[in-house]
Amino acid sequence: MGHAVVTGSASGIGAAVAAGLRKEGFDVIGIDLKGAEIEADLSSHDGRRDAIKAVIGASGGAIDRLVLCAGLGSHLEDLPLIASVNYFGAIELLDGLQGALKRGNEPAAVAISSNSARFGPFDDHPFVLACLEGDESRAREIIAGENGFIAYGGSKHALARALRRRSKTFGADGIRLNGIAPGPTETAMLQSTREHPIYSKGFDALEIPVGRYGTAEEIADFILLMMGPKAAFMHGSIVYLDGGNDAATFPDRF
Repeated sequence: MGHAVVTGSASGIGAAVAAGLRKEGFDVIGIDLKGAEIEADLSSHDGRRDAIKAVIGASGGAIDRLVLCAGLGSHLEDLPLIASVNYFGAIELLDGLQGALKRGNEPAAVAISSNSARFGPFDDHPFVLACLEGDESRAREIIAGENGFIAYGGSKHALARALRRRSKTFGADGIRLNGIAPGPTETAMLQSTREHPIYSKGFDALEIPVGRYGTAEEIADFILLMMGPKAAFMHGSIVYLDGGNDAATFPDRF
C-alpha cells in the first residue's frame, strides 16, 4: 500500500500503531532509540536530521502515513529532555517530512498530544511560547527551573497548537494533519509515572467516567481510523480519547 513512518515504534502506542499499519499492508519504517528500522535519538537536532535522511532513503522520498508517537513522561528528572523529545522531536520530523508526505498517496499524519495539555496554565507560559517560536535552547533553559507536570503538559500543549497552526500549509499540500490527546493509557510510561512518589498522586485523583484506563491498541485503532478514508474530512483537529476524563474535568469547555 505504501510507506508509513512511526516514531517511538518500539513500545507502547507506537508499537501498536506500527502493528496496525502493517496489518493494513503498509511498509512500516519505525524510528526509535533501538529496536526499530531506523535507530535515532530524537532529542537532538543531529539525531532528527539523520532520522529524516534515513526515512527519505528508505521510502524513496514518498510516504503515505506519519505517526509521531515518540515521547517521554513527567516522571523523568531531566526536564529539558522531555521538551526536546516531546515537542522538537515531533515538530522537526513533521516539518522535515512534509515534502515526502506531499508526494505520498492520500497522505495523512497524526501526532500524539495528551489530555494533560489542558490541565495547566499553558496558554501564555514562557516555555510553551519558546517551543512555538522554535527556540529549543530557550525552551530547555526555562523548563529546567519548572517541574515534570509543566514539562510534559506544556510540551503536549505546544505540540497541539503547532499542529493546528500548520493546518493551512499542510492542507494546501494535500496532507491531512491531526492530533490525538489520549488520557491515561496502559503503557510502560504510565507505569513509571504511576510509581513516581509525587506524580502518582495525580493519577489517583483522576476521574475517568468509563471507569478504567485505555489500552495502546485502542489508541492505535483510532489513529488508524483518523488516517483512513472514513475520516477524509478530518483535518486540523485534536481529538480527546480519554474515557471522558476531559469532559468530567471541564464539562463546560470544548
